[in-house]
Amino acid sequence: MLQVCLNGARTAADSGVVPLTPAALADAARRAVAAGAQDVHVHPKTPCGEDSLSPRVVGPVLEAIREAVDVPVGVTTGAWAEPDPGRRAERIASWTVLPDHASVNWHESGADTVAEALLARGVGVEAGIWAGTPAAARFAASPLAPRVLRVLAEVIDDTDPATAPTTARALLADLARVPHGRPVLLHGYDGGAWPVLRLAGELGLASRIGIEDTLTLPDGAPAADNARLIACAAELTGGVPGA
Repeated sequence: MLQVCLNGARTAADSGVVPLTPAALADAARRAVAAGAQDVHVHPKTPCGEDSLSPRVVGPVLEAIREAVDVPVGVTTGAWAEPDPGRRAERIASWTVLPDHASVNWHESGADTVAEALLARGVGVEAGIWAGTPAAARFAASPLAPRVLRVLAEVIDDTDPATAPTTARALLADLARVPHGRPVLLHGYDGGAWPVLRLAGELGLASRIGIEDTLTLPDGAPAADNARLIACAAELTGGVPGA
């Protein structure tokens, strides 16, 4: 499975190619799916460009994207959008339009609380396990581990193309000791995005690419949009098999 991550926490200050509005996100999703993406991950944003879990922000983004594509669509529940986990759970309970799945970062406080709120509403949970954090150990101790949709093995802090794959292999080894039995999606960030995606292809794992993870193509040239990133990833990996 090849997922497109449309925008992430990036804003217009990072690049003019970051889609922000519901209409722009829907168009970006449509073109990315046409290029080979099989799943969408998006950060709904306020008019000021800040990530938000408000139903007034999440709903219109999901509706716009679903009018454009017929693939699963997921959102973030990152603590930067709402620091208090209890408040995050309340936001999830207030959603009027539900995503197919949502990512929960297990190194963040209250991950189980947030995941429980999602599962209670029938929303799949992507368990975000960041390398270099206590996330793998916390996930191993969570009773929710076997219930998540998939595990996101995320190499976020190591953006060195030379070392990111090694960091990724170490993270996968940590996760192999966790009896979760769920599919794994492996991805990197910035300089590590393409090397880690290549590793995912070699290992037969699902992966993702998009403006959230990198603003450049494999040759270092600026990416025009998410669709171009997805097209390059599909060429490099054959679409990246996996769940």
